[in-house]
Amino acid sequence: MTVVLAGVGADSTNLGTLGPLYDDGRFEYVPIPEKTRETTESETLGSWDLQHDDRTAADLTTRIEPQPVQDAGETVTGETLESWPLHRDPNFEALTYGEHRTSGYVSRLRALEPGDVVGFYAGLRRPEGDRAHRYLIGYFTVDRVDVVTPELPSDERRAILESHPDNAHAKRARDGDLYLEKPVVIVAGREPGGLFDRHPVRLSDYYVKSGNERPQYYLREEIGDGWNVTAGGENMMFKPAYRCDLSGTEFVDRVGVPGERLQEDVATVVADE
Repeated sequence: MTVVLAGVGADSTNLGTLGPLYDDGRFEYVPIPEKTRETTESETLGSWDLQHDDRTAADLTTRIEPQPVQDAGETVTGETLESWPLHRDPNFEALTYGEHRTSGYVSRLRALEPGDVVGFYAGLRRPEGDRAHRYLIGYFTVDRVDVVTPELPSDERRAILESHPDNAHAKRARDGDLYLEKPVVIVAGREPGGLFDRHPVRLSDYYVKSGNERPQYYLREEIGDGWNVTAGGENMMFKPAYRCDLSGTEFVDRVGVPGERLQEDVATVVADE
């Protein structure tokens, strides 16, 4: 049995900022901007209301570059910014998640089986106060895993994508053709699972490691040991995919069920006491 921890959500590379973490433990999950307008996703930066504030996702930034890593994206501002679609992945309401990153993500996600868990972590920052950190913000139990590759016959690709209508990767596929023609793993989830309503679990520490000159973000030692992390490394700067040798049931017992978690539960999520 396996748990995979996936880095998601808005950050400095895509939205130019992080989701807020409030003093009472509530926080905002803000999906990343979509890289293309060619999607059937209806949620935009301007329509995505913050749950604990009177602003929208568009109010968190003044500009985005939808494909910054390719140096070919346009700069989006103003009204165009507000109407820009979101890449709503994961979709916590539909319990679906897709991924095409090859840095450990595709290989670890496609190996998941029913009953395993995908946990989602994001960078969060207090509006005024402590340093930003990576936090576990939710999860869902795996129901099934599908893999779509450019090599599959078009009718097979189309059938798989149509079976995941709420998934962000299916929404931006065109007639069975994948965005950028990369293999995509789509994980369909079931309960227990969902977005935490408050008290996300901090996964990172920030310090100068021996032999280095500058501080960086690293996976907390308590998490690495307590959750039996076997793949993903220590450095958290680039949102690695972590593999934990932990059963889905053990994971849920430690972090609690979304909507039912209490502040005192946070103190016991690292190790099973």
